[in-house]
Amino acid sequence: MVSSEKPNRFAANIARRTLELGYWTAAWVLTMALATFGPTAWWPGNDVLSWTAILANLAIGAGMIRANKRHLDSLDEMQSKVQLDAMALALGVGLVGGLGYSNLDIANLIPGDAEISMLVIFIGLTYLGGVMFGMRRYR
Repeated sequence: MVSSEKPNRFAANIARRTLELGYWTAAWVLTMALATFGPTAWWPGNDVLSWTAILANLAIGAGMIRANKRHLDSLDEMQSKVQLDAMALALGVGLVGGLGYSNLDIANLIPGDAEISMLVIFIGLTYLGGVMFGMRRYR
């Protein structure tokens, strides 16, 4: 094998795994929307369709998790470290921040109820910031 083929194969594998992860993520988001809005907007009172949508979302979510693992396995050591560091940060901040947010709601110190959507946004932004910081750090 010519030495220039190895980097090309490596880059092609990363691109393929990234695209695969993107497809699984898009499918998960679509099934999440279906499971969230279907019972109220499209089939109110139909428990069978609601169960089906939720189970489909969980199954697609499992596929997305598997695709994410395969994507991480395809990365080089530096890229993998950046991703894992960002994930660790997002998990920690999400857990600590989420429980603090919940406690604020329980103590009635915030207007309205603590919503999971706010926590998901917070975790996503933390992960994004962690990846951006990691990429700058290891440049």
